[in-house]
Amino acid sequence: MVDGDYNIQRMMKNLKLIENDPWLEPYRETIEGRCRYVIEKEKHLTNNGSKTLSDFASGYLYFGLNKTSSGWIFREWAPNATAIYLTGSFNHWQKEAFYQLTRIENGIWEIKLPTDTLRHEDLYKLIVEWEGGSGERIPAWCRRVVQDWNSHIFSAQVWDPENPYVLKNSNFKPTTSPLLIYECHIGMATQEEKVGTYDEFRRLVLPRIAGNGYNAIQIMAIQEHPYYGSFGYHVSSFFAVSSRFGTPDELKHLIDDAHGMGMAVIMDIVHSHAVKNEMEGLGWQDGSEYQYFHTGSRRNHLQWDSLCFDYGKNEVLHFLLSNCKFWLETYQFDGFRFDGVTSMLYYNHGMEESFSNYNDYYNGHQDIDAIAYLTLANKMIHQVNPYAITIAEEVSGMPGLAIKTGDGGYGYDYRMAMNIPDFWIKYMKEKHDEDWRPSAIWWEVTNRRSDEKTISYTESHDQALVGDKTLIFRLIDSAMYWHMHVNDRNLDVSRGIALHKMIRLVTMATINGGYLNFMGNEFGHPEWIDFPREGNGWSYLYARRQWNLVDNTELKYHYLGDFDRAMIDLIKEVEDFQIIPLQKIWDNDVDQILAFRRDGLVFVFNFSPNRSYTDYGLLTPPGKYHVVLNTDDVRFGGNGLTDDTIEHYTQFDPLYEKEHKGWLKLYIPARTAMVLRL
Repeated sequence: MVDGDYNIQRMMKNLKLIENDPWLEPYRETIEGRCRYVIEKEKHLTNNGSKTLSDFASGYLYFGLNKTSSGWIFREWAPNATAIYLTGSFNHWQKEAFYQLTRIENGIWEIKLPTDTLRHEDLYKLIVEWEGGSGERIPAWCRRVVQDWNSHIFSAQVWDPENPYVLKNSNFKPTTSPLLIYECHIGMATQEEKVGTYDEFRRLVLPRIAGNGYNAIQIMAIQEHPYYGSFGYHVSSFFAVSSRFGTPDELKHLIDDAHGMGMAVIMDIVHSHAVKNEMEGLGWQDGSEYQYFHTGSRRNHLQWDSLCFDYGKNEVLHFLLSNCKFWLETYQFDGFRFDGVTSMLYYNHGMEESFSNYNDYYNGHQDIDAIAYLTLANKMIHQVNPYAITIAEEVSGMPGLAIKTGDGGYGYDYRMAMNIPDFWIKYMKEKHDEDWRPSAIWWEVTNRRSDEKTISYTESHDQALVGDKTLIFRLIDSAMYWHMHVNDRNLDVSRGIALHKMIRLVTMATINGGYLNFMGNEFGHPEWIDFPREGNGWSYLYARRQWNLVDNTELKYHYLGDFDRAMIDLIKEVEDFQIIPLQKIWDNDVDQILAFRRDGLVFVFNFSPNRSYTDYGLLTPPGKYHVVLNTDDVRFGGNGLTDDTIEHYTQFDPLYEKEHKGWLKLYIPARTAMVLRL
C-alpha cells in the first residue's frame, strides 16, 4: 500500500463527521464511499496530484477571448460542432473564412487574430454549425455580454479599456467574528423607479451598510441573466458581469471600496442550474443537448424551468470550477453563497423526501457527481484564497455540509439556517400572540448541528418576493400605509415594531456563526419585491429600496434602523461572540419569558402581549448588572417603561451558593426584551 492510500484509510477510520455524531455510524460505508469517490475524482482531475485543483480550474485563461502580446486568441469547446465562425460588429456580422475557427483537439476550436482586428467594446458572437443545423451563439466563456435595448438581443462584447481599474485594497482579509452579512441586489438598491448601477451602489449604499455595522455584503444577480425578474437565478453567461448594472471595472471599483471600508464581498453564485435560452445560454451551444447538461428526464428542472448540469463530465467540472476561481481572482470576491445546494444533492432535487430521519440522506437518491463537484469546489476555493467564505443554501439538512473535507464533510464554512425564517413565518401565520412559546423559539433558533457553523436570519430576499410578505408587513400589514408617523399612536404598528425588534434580537443573539439581513429589512421596508413584468405593466415601483423612509426622522422606520445598528454594535463589542457558549437561564411558556446568557451578557425576553412582571427572578452569576440594550427604549420607538440607568444587583440565595448564582430581579414589561451586562 502506497503512502497516499494509507493516509486515505487512516482518514476513513477517523472521520470527525461520524465521531461527532454517532447516529451516523450505520451509514459509515455510504459516507466513506462518498469521500473515496471525491478523492478519486480529484486525483483524476489533477493527474494523480501532479498539479492542484487550482491549477485545473484555470480554464478562463485558456478559453474565451484573451489578448496576448502577439494578438487575440479565442477558444471554445464545442465537440458536436462541424464549423465555427467568429462574427460581429468588426465585420458587419458576416460569415467569413478569415474568421473561421480551427478544430484542434478534444472538441476545442481556436482562432488567432491580429491585435488591431478587435477593439474595445466591439460586439461579437459565434456562428456554430452542426450536422443538420446552425445558429448564432454567445461564447460560453465570454466575460462581457450586453443587450441592445431596441432589439433586446444579447451579444458578447470585447472589454479591453485603455485605462482599466486598478485595485487599491488587494490584500484584504475578511472579518468573521462574527460574520454580519447584508444581502443586496444592485439593481433594486436605488430609490428611483429604475435599474440601479454598480456606481450608484458604491457611492450611495456602501456607506450606509458600513455605517450600520455590517462587515460583509452578499451580492445577488452578478452573473449575466436574460430576464431581470429571475432575481439573477436563471444564468446565461457564467463568466460575464451583469451589464444592466454597469461595467466590469465599475464592479471592481465597488468591491475595492467595500474592502476599503472593511467589508467582505460574497457573491451569490448559481451553479445548480442554467437558463433554458439557446440564443443567450448554453442550452444548445454546439447543436447537442448533452454538451453541458443531462439528457432525458434529468435535463429539465421542472420546478425551476431550467437546465441541470451534468456534474459527471470532467468538462463541466472544469467549466464550473474555473468559474469559481475566475470570480475570486479577477474581481477579488471573498467567497460565495452557493444557491440551490439541495437541488444539486439529490436526483429528485429534494422534492419528494421528508428528511425526517438519517435514512432520507443516505437512501441512494443522492447525486454523487454533484456532491463531488461541491466538495471539490470548496477545496479549490480555499486553495485559491485560504480566507475565502463559502456558504451553502441548503434546506434538507444534509449532515456534514459545513465540515472540512478532510473530516468527511463537504467543506463549506457555513450553512444557511433556513429553518429560522420558516419558523417565524409559521408562528406569525398560525399562532396568536398569547400562544407564542419561548421554549419553541429557543429550540428553533438553536436547533443546529453542534459541529457546523450556520448563518442565522429572520428573513432574506425569499420572504419578500411578490405573493409573500416581509416580516414587518406580516406584523403590521396595511397600517403601514397610514400610521408610521412618529406622533401617530396605533396598536398594530406598536405591536409590529416591538415584535420586529424582539425577533431580530433573539435570532442574532443565538448565532453560532453569522447573521444575515436583506437590504431594507433592517428598518422594516414596506411591502414586497415585484420585478418589472407584463403582469404589473413593467413597473419598477416595487423593485427598489425607499431609503427616504429610514432617513426621515418623522417616520417610525428609523426606530427599527437605529435598533438594528445598536444591536450589531453590541454584538461586535464582544470578541468571538458567535463561539461563546449559549446557556439558557430560564424559559416559561405560561409567563412567555425566555432568558439566556453568553458570558457576561444576559438576554431577557417577555413575549407576552399583555403581562408585565415586577421583580421577576432569574438565576445568574452574582454581581452588578446594567442594561445595555432595551427594545422598549424610546430611542427605538418603545414606551420607555424602565429606567435603564438603574444598576441591578443580584440577591444572595444560600441554596445556589455552590452554583455561584444569585437572583437577578427585574421589571420586564410586556412585549419587550433587554440585554444586561455583568
